[in-house]
Order: sequence, then C-alpha cells, then structure tokens
Amino acid sequence: MPDILTSSALLLVCITPSPRDLEIARLFGWYRIPLRFAPKVIDVDFLAFYQTAAFGADHQWCIESYAEVRGHELTTRSQLFHDEPEHPRANEEYYKIQLGELKMLSQPILAKEWKRLTFLYTTGELFAKARTLHDLVVGAEERRDLWRALCERARREEEYHTGNELELDLDLDPSFLAFLANSNISFDQNSTVN
Repeated sequence: MPDILTSSALLLVCITPSPRDLEIARLFGWYRIPLRFAPKVIDVDFLAFYQTAAFGADHQWCIESYAEVRGHELTTRSQLFHDEPEHPRANEEYYKIQLGELKMLSQPILAKEWKRLTFLYTTGELFAKARTLHDLVVGAEERRDLWRALCERARREEEYHTGNELELDLDLDPSFLAFLANSNISFDQNSTVN
C-alpha cells in the first residue's frame, strides 16, 4: 500500500485517549484497540487519531495526525506493555495495529459540536477536504460504496491464513502427533487413543 492518501483510501478515525498513545504510535509505530470494543473491520488503509480532552486546550477535540496501516495482529495487553504485568486488563485481548510514519495535518479537523467519538469510517476524499468531524461522515450516495469496500475487506480478513495451520488430511504418524502435543497418551499404529 503506498504511503499516500488517495481519494479511495479507507480510513478509520479512532479515539486517542492520551498523549502517551500518540507517542507510542509515533515512536514505536503501533496503536492498540481492545478486542471487545473494536469495530467490525480494522483492515483499513489509514488510521486518523481523534484527540480527547487529555491533550489540553490547544490540542483537544480534534484530529491532527494520521498514519498508514501496515498490518495487525491479536495479542494481549501484557504483551504490549511488558512493564505492566499486574494491570487489571493485562490478559485482555487487543488488536495491535502496525503503522507507518505519523503524518501531521496542515490544519486540524475540529470536533465542533461532536465531542464523543470512538470509531468512524471515512474515505480519503472526505478526509482530505474535512475541516470538522461532521465533514467526515459518508453521505447516502457514497455509503453503499463504503459498505461494499468494508465488506470486501472483512471477507479478505476471513480468508487470511498464516501458513502455520496444520493440514488435517496429512498422513502423520500418531506417535509424532502425541510427541508434538507433549502428552502422555500412547498410540498404537492400528488402534485408537488408549
């Protein structure tokens, strides 16, 4: 995926709860979304970062930056933050979204009357012209195209395979499988599990 914002690019506007989250995106190149709150499709081209009140009067309630999405994986919070093993959500699952370089907008996209936002899908065309969050809302005539693109991405994610899946129809020796499972189950070549 090229690191340019095309008019047909799919963007996910996501909440950035604190400046620390934006620094992680900038320095380490990733952003996290708790699985239980994640939108249905995270396979988008770019993330745009909506900043909350935690950013202070000069930088709150707006989008000032975005980044290309380069991939994602499912992990736990404790794997993301090794220094917080006792965190109450340490074992919860999160999407870790790998990002390209953080790009700054020449003019922030302001919330105006909108203050509460979690996720919002939009297009590169709308994002490039937007001055307020309301400008990012996909109109009725474009909604069908956006929905079709998101469904296509969701299907593509369902078809994703890591290449590590075990082929069930492989003719493997049962004793080898028991060894891999590290079990005490013994197999006889001509029988079932003992």
